[in-house]
Amino acid sequence: MNTKSFILSGIVGSIVSFLLGFLFYGLIFTDLHPEGTESSMLFIFLGCLFYAFAFALIFSHWAQICTFNTWAKAGFFIGLLWSLSMIFFMNSSDGVLDYYNTVIMVAVDVISAAVMGGMIASVVGKLTTKSL
Repeated sequence: MNTKSFILSGIVGSIVSFLLGFLFYGLIFTDLHPEGTESSMLFIFLGCLFYAFAFALIFSHWAQICTFNTWAKAGFFIGLLWSLSMIFFMNSSDGVLDYYNTVIMVAVDVISAAVMGGMIASVVGKLTTKSL
């Protein structure tokens, strides 16, 4: 594994994930989360950081994915599976599943994962081809 590409792609992915989350959840779909609850921006960023580094590890070490299109497709499917698992875990304690919000949250997560994954793969690809 190329450590430099892993670290840089993880950082780029973290920033992209954080900004897309702000765009979708902070500006466009503000109704998805209850009013009056304060979110910790530090914990949100840390979540984006570890999420992006998980993808960077998969792409740079195991899958050797290094093009935007390839990773956008892989990111779509990994994001879909990851998002569905988290939605079901989060709703397990409530027993009530809001189908409309669930569909929107899964769609947002899948689109974000595809874009973030494409950016991670682009960085991995650029750094890997330079080091060869």
